[in-house]
Amino acid sequence: MLGIHDLSLFIVSGLLLNITPGADSLYIATRSIAQGVKAGVVAALGIGLGCCVHIIAAALGLSAILTTSAIAFTFVKFAGAAYLVYVGVSLLRTRTESTQAITAVTTAPLRKIFAQGFLTNVLNPKVALFFLAFVPQFIEPSASNKPLAFIFLGAIFNFNGTLWCMFLAWVTARAGSLGIGRRISIWLSRSVGAIFVFLGLRLASAK
Repeated sequence: MLGIHDLSLFIVSGLLLNITPGADSLYIATRSIAQGVKAGVVAALGIGLGCCVHIIAAALGLSAILTTSAIAFTFVKFAGAAYLVYVGVSLLRTRTESTQAITAVTTAPLRKIFAQGFLTNVLNPKVALFFLAFVPQFIEPSASNKPLAFIFLGAIFNFNGTLWCMFLAWVTARAGSLGIGRRISIWLSRSVGAIFVFLGLRLASAK
């Protein structure tokens, strides 16, 4: 079908990759604990939409440009790094002086959470390069419509990943409601903020 082979292996491999903790998982967990499962699900949907952009771009060959054009890769790399650092610094600025201050920093409108999840994913060129390296391994060289096969496999990967992210949002929100509390949420926000800054700086140094 569509020149795809080893579909079951692709699904299993994709699931293992999806459950590996990363920046996306940490962002979802932080939002879920701070604002509940709805915020975590919205973050997951934003990340899923960002993943769709990478899938379509890779299918159309734009990701190949990132592997051959130093200028294109550098532009996307620094844009993504700057955004990761921005989100990280915002989380690091979480305050503990008062309940109002805590609420103001650890909560955000759902629209903003969605946008942050989307941008955190779509501005990372390594996600595009991941799709370019991983997905083609399961497409026959003789496939008549490689872009369609790529989109099909990418959609499966993204669908399973989004389901996992929603489950993660529910689990972490549940943990928060069972007594983690606001101060633990603040600590987690700061920890994730530091990790985001680190990831941004590491992305900026990627070659």
